[in-house]
Amino acid sequence: MTGTGESTRQGKDPQQRVLLTSLMFTALSVSVISTLGAPMVPTIAREQHVSLSAAQWVLTATLLAGAIAGPVLGRLGDGPRRKGAIQGTLIGVFAGSVLAALAPTFGLLLAGRALQGLGMGLMALTIAVARDHLPAPRIRSGIASLSITTSVGAGIGYPVTGLIAQHLDYREGFWFAALLSAVALIVVTRVVPAGASPPQHPLDITGAALLCSALAAILLALSQGEAWGLSSVATLSCLGAGTLLLAGWILQALRTRHPLVDIRLLRNRAVLAANTTALLMGIGMYAVLSLINLYTQAPAAAGYGFHLSLTATGLVLMPMSLGSLTANRVASALVSRMGLYRVLPLGTLLVTVDLLLLAVWREHVAVLVLGTLLLGTGVGAAYAVMPVLIVRHVPPSETGSATSFNQVLRTVGGSVGSATISAIMLTNTPPTADFPRSSAYTTAFLIAAAASFLGVLAAIVLPPRHSTPAESGVRPTTGGHETKKQPTGTPGNCPSQPTRCP
Repeated sequence: MTGTGESTRQGKDPQQRVLLTSLMFTALSVSVISTLGAPMVPTIAREQHVSLSAAQWVLTATLLAGAIAGPVLGRLGDGPRRKGAIQGTLIGVFAGSVLAALAPTFGLLLAGRALQGLGMGLMALTIAVARDHLPAPRIRSGIASLSITTSVGAGIGYPVTGLIAQHLDYREGFWFAALLSAVALIVVTRVVPAGASPPQHPLDITGAALLCSALAAILLALSQGEAWGLSSVATLSCLGAGTLLLAGWILQALRTRHPLVDIRLLRNRAVLAANTTALLMGIGMYAVLSLINLYTQAPAAAGYGFHLSLTATGLVLMPMSLGSLTANRVASALVSRMGLYRVLPLGTLLVTVDLLLLAVWREHVAVLVLGTLLLGTGVGAAYAVMPVLIVRHVPPSETGSATSFNQVLRTVGGSVGSATISAIMLTNTPPTADFPRSSAYTTAFLIAAAASFLGVLAAIVLPPRHSTPAESGVRPTTGGHETKKQPTGTPGNCPSQPTRCP
């Protein structure tokens, strides 16, 4: 049906294209910033006069801050304070970048990295903006494009960081982050609309304290378990405390009218499938990144690997971005032909095949380049579908919260994968040797492949057997256009009031 409203919508297309581009730039910027640190750990340890294990805290601090900020920012994004939350977070990332660049002490450097980690929670807010303000035909592709910024940013961030770490002072990397966050802040201020359509609910302070404490304890144990000892009192205490706090948060969330994250939405099998797959995919994705990073830089004394520089290693990982971008376009076409529920397991299956390939064949650099390309393609396809599944099955007032929880599960999966890789490498290093056996990489790839295959099974078994009108793309519209009625009354369907369900 055409008319004045449709003409107005078409007339706004240039502005809406600018909005999506701006959101993607913001999400990609904070994704790249979050990767800063890994290749620079040895340089930071040397220049700050700390041990390598202590320098690893530049990664841990960012991870913890991102996991804690994600659920809170997601809830703040579901209401009129959304734009302010995005701006405030970017100001924090900018301040953290400047602090890390100027920090005279290691403690201040860690504080700066923690502030940078706040940006990891912004992807959910950009998705909420896209759901509210993009035209109906572009919501699905827009959300998919925003979701893959995690993998695209990792593919870009590693070579950039490697180049900086090898040829420049590590502080230059943080000045680069300050520039990115400053530009993103200007873009958001000028382009992103103010406010949001869903009503604002009180922030669940108790739930935030319980969930953030639980995530901090669990991620701390996973990230520092190797340095502390996997069976040490500190590691086991953090895991135990985190588990208890997580159980307490679940009970509290089930009894609260407006919880920080409405876990009752997990009763919807599509949402459960997206979140379970996110956790398992995170294990596979970060396992490949860690293992290729280690394998390509292994010195000649190890008897394997390619002895590459940081810059060359970054270039080996760069095809991940190309694979993710390609997968985003391919996934959109496949969804139109096959449906969301079939594309999700296909992406996860490709990651599983990639891991099995690298487990048995990695004697050439070209194979590792192919491995990162396939990783980006599989992860990009799955990540493009996950938030679309979630957004289609939650009400608008839960968009930011639900998608931020999915992002947190990706982070937790990545931490589990990294911790598992570290444990395998440590176990397979002889007492008199400085490097793990080559067989350790085979074992690690196979274990990561098993986790990814569980993700394939989850993506096949958990989703509902039959599609609903909402899943078929039928949606209400606003502005006087023709409207088709949506199912009502359950968390699993789009509500009947005018809304923005893709």
